[in-house]
Order: sequence, then structure tokens, then C-alpha cells
Amino acid sequence: MTIETLAQHRVFGGTLNYCRHFSTATGVPMRFSAFVPAGEGPFPVVVWLSGLTCTEENFTVKAGAYRAAARYGLIVVAPDTSPRDEGVADSPDYDLGQGAGFYVDATEAPWAPHFHMWSYVTQDLLKAVDASFNTLPGARGIFGHSMGGHGALTIALRNPDLFKSVSAFAPIVSPTRCAWGEKAFTAYLGPDRSAWRAHDATLLIEDGVGAGAFDDILVDQGDSDPFLKEQLKPELLAEACEKAGQKLTLRMQPGYDHSYFFIQTFIDDHLAFHAARLGGDGVKLSGRVEVQ
Repeated sequence: MTIETLAQHRVFGGTLNYCRHFSTATGVPMRFSAFVPAGEGPFPVVVWLSGLTCTEENFTVKAGAYRAAARYGLIVVAPDTSPRDEGVADSPDYDLGQGAGFYVDATEAPWAPHFHMWSYVTQDLLKAVDASFNTLPGARGIFGHSMGGHGALTIALRNPDLFKSVSAFAPIVSPTRCAWGEKAFTAYLGPDRSAWRAHDATLLIEDGVGAGAFDDILVDQGDSDPFLKEQLKPELLAEACEKAGQKLTLRMQPGYDHSYFFIQTFIDDHLAFHAARLGGDGVKLSGRVEVQ
């Protein structure tokens, strides 16, 4: 697999890489960023999935993650949120098309030829990272924000062989029961709602998918998030986890919204959470805990 390094930057003793490679899953070149800490490694890997309208750069420049990643010895990878190239379908709506891949493999026109973000994240991206950097075998975590939180939860639950830890910021926990998810799933997967179930974290937990694979799932949610009640609905995830016996640490953070300022505030906790499960030096979590 050929990986092109577009740029490199020194940060906290490590190296931030901007990379591009061809994806067989999407059929077009894809971009990702990867922070690699100082030292020889091998290093655990944590994959970050961004939300609507984002690219591989939003997390890189806004999350403030690399000081903690360097401290814990973690490679942090952030892919783009959709395919982007000449001939790739798009929509004028911010919540559909390029920048809004929803981490599914589309089966419907005009999206099916390229919008295979599920396969990209679980196959091509991981192969590219393993081929390019000194990764610790079997030591991967995944986390994300909003649409990316949905992706992280569903991908982890269905692929515990690939990911050993999972967390999320303000995730869309049940996209089959919110406007964002219903719009995207109808477009990408078609009107048959039974096909949607495999991409709904709350329903997956209800179905026992990933049961026992994770000792804990960490979710941070701002209680001043404008999308909290209509789109995110963390209480649905909490109810499903309680019934299934899946430990969930759901932290309702007072006064925080949906922005990267919220993510900046608690990103160190999430990296510590993953490091503790992947062989790094995790520390005790801070902040308010509403559900455990």
C-alpha cells in the first residue's frame, strides 16, 4: 500500500503527519492525519472519527489532543469524514454527502459507488496506518464526536476484534430515532429500516452485539448542547446499557455545548481512558459522572 506524506509538523516531541492514499473501499484517494509520539514504539493507536462537515484537519487543529497523546505514547489517527474527488456524489445539505458519510457503506444511488466509510475505517485506514507507522498489534481504540461518536460506537460494538476501547463526545446514539440519522440512512441505505439497525449503537446493545467486549464505554455530553434533546438523546444509550449490563460512564457536563471547545476540555480524559486499556499510562478520570 502506497502512502503519500503531504506534510509533517513537529509537536510535543512527536510528529504530526498529513497523509493520502488510495482506498479500494471508496474508490478514490483518502486523507488522514496521524500524530506519532517520540520514541521507537511500537505504539497503541486511537482512531478519531469527526462529525458533520469536518475533514481530517478539524480534530488536528482544534482538539488540543497531542500533549496528552505524547504523554501516554499514543498514535492518534483522524480520517476524513467522506470520500471527496471528481465524480463523487454530493448534496447542498450540510448533513448529507461530502463531509457527512455517517460511517456506513451506502447501497443506494448516487452514493453507492464511493460512500463506503464503514469499510474504509475498518479496513483500508487501519492497513494504511499499520503499514506507515510502528503500531502495537492488537492495541487499538476508537472515539469520535457527534456523527463520529455514532461511528465509533457502532464500529467498536461490531468489531471488538479490531478495537479494544471506545469512547465518544456528544454521539448520535440512536440515529434511527433522530432527523439526522433518518435522513442519512434513507439516502445511503434505503427505506427498509431493518437495514438501519446494524448502525444504531443503542439497538446494537439491545441486541447483545459486542456484549462483554468492553469493560466500560465513556461518553461526555454537554447539557447546553443545542442538539441534545432532538438529535443526540444519550438517555436512550443509558437505558439500553443498564438493561444489557454494559457499563457506561455517561458524564453530563454542565454548561458545555457541541463545539470543539467542549472537546478540548475533556480530550485528555478520553486519551487517558484509552491509554489505560491499550497499554499506556492512563490516569483517573475527572469531571461530573451522572451515570455509571
